[in-house]
Amino acid sequence: MEGSVQINVLESHSNIEQEKKPILSWDVIIEKSLSNFGWMDFLQAVLVAVAMFFDAQQSFISIYTDNYPKWHCTNSICTSSSDICKLPRSSWSWDTHPSNTIISHWNLECASTFITGLPQSSFFIGCLLGSFFLAALADSSIGRKNMLIFSCVSMSITSMLIIFSTNVWIYSAMKFLIGFWRSSIGTCVLVLLTEKVSAEWRFRVGIVEYFTFTMGYMSLPGFAYINRNSSWKSLYIWSSVPAICYSVIAYLFVTESPRWLVMQGREKEILKMLKRVSSEESADDDSVNLASNLPKLPPKEKVSFFQLYSSIGELFHKRWAVIRMIAVMILGIGLGMVYFGMPLAVGNLGFNIYLAVVFSASMELPSCVATYFLENLRRKPSILVFSILGGICCVMCAVLENRVPAAKVVLAMVAFFGACTAYNVFLIYIIELFPTCVRNTTTSLVRQAIVFGCIFCPFLISAGRKNNIYSYGVFGVVIMLSNFTLFFLPETMGIVLCDTMDQQEKKEIAMSDAMNQDEKSRNVSV
Repeated sequence: MEGSVQINVLESHSNIEQEKKPILSWDVIIEKSLSNFGWMDFLQAVLVAVAMFFDAQQSFISIYTDNYPKWHCTNSICTSSSDICKLPRSSWSWDTHPSNTIISHWNLECASTFITGLPQSSFFIGCLLGSFFLAALADSSIGRKNMLIFSCVSMSITSMLIIFSTNVWIYSAMKFLIGFWRSSIGTCVLVLLTEKVSAEWRFRVGIVEYFTFTMGYMSLPGFAYINRNSSWKSLYIWSSVPAICYSVIAYLFVTESPRWLVMQGREKEILKMLKRVSSEESADDDSVNLASNLPKLPPKEKVSFFQLYSSIGELFHKRWAVIRMIAVMILGIGLGMVYFGMPLAVGNLGFNIYLAVVFSASMELPSCVATYFLENLRRKPSILVFSILGGICCVMCAVLENRVPAAKVVLAMVAFFGACTAYNVFLIYIIELFPTCVRNTTTSLVRQAIVFGCIFCPFLISAGRKNNIYSYGVFGVVIMLSNFTLFFLPETMGIVLCDTMDQQEKKEIAMSDAMNQDEKSRNVSV
């Protein structure tokens, strides 16, 4: 009897202690559950980031498909300095396959800069509109994973259909659709990567995206060189078929963001995720018992068409969020103009176009390394320093013109390195600036701003063939001026991601108060 009484007392005492145990917030639960980053998590990150490989190919494929090819004279009437538009067609010929680019295929050698720049500008316009219509869907009922798969499949199918274009107008319309579908890929990849790891690994995982994007960019010269004597259509086939195969694999093996599952109130999925993570950790880890004391999940409701875009309204409900959003969008315009403009302008360097792209893409690798070592440094100064570096080198490229070709190539590479590094840090920075409920939307809106600046790049590059001040000069000035918006943004290094706007606001108020208190303490000690 006495033994059974003691056991009952101990059980009741244990139950009382469990009842007194405070219920943790979902922020803390997810952060602890994802604290151990293993090989399976790494493979998940790589599988998600591979989408950027194909995204990069579609972003820069026009370097070769829309290039102005070289030509040579076929009789004595023609000279190397002749104006091709004033010569009879029988007196000159293209150096490569007659359909190697759209310029030679549709006889656009004498077309205006508007016509030759229209396809790539249409691509960026599609990216701009696609970001607006598709961004909020990933924050709502569709989710990050499904949006990523849908975008990859749609982009790839359209890329295959573009080979049936019969003129530059249909080709531009198809480029618009490719840009529209791929607009959410970069956003979904970045958000999905960073939301599936803890704050400790967030910055490092973000680098995986940059690396795969670089690999996709660097693969283009190889594909283009292999098909240098073939039609431009072969490049689209080479890039679209593997992307469709990837989409099938990703659909089968990629897992959804746990933070998004919480926001959607999907209890079964989130519990399954916590149990899987707990089973991979040691028995004495605190996260193993997290599932025994969970807060209540928000109820799952039916979402109407207009509610799909509710995250946009929620974002602009807070004054601090509006100011922050405007600031990062202006900064994004400057960074994007150089990041995308410099690779597209390699044809203006007067260098071998295959090697020029290889040299340009190779700067992404040291940029990824530099980004890795910037993990423990403050975000704002990092963006500022590398943006100014890129801007100064761009302006110097415009000043040099073609007087010192070798120096111009080096300056262009350094400018791209600075823009790449600043851009990489910037993408992580915007993830940390906003909570989960609007993170995909805000990231997409920033990418819209980036793409908005890119719309003008093809026309600036065309004008820059005669005077580099219109391309490199404009790029340098814009990226340096855009950095003034950093004065209106907070520092986010080491911050834990929040789920709601109220949590974000309270956390930043607490951090601000703590910083003010530290400053007062230092003043008193002095």
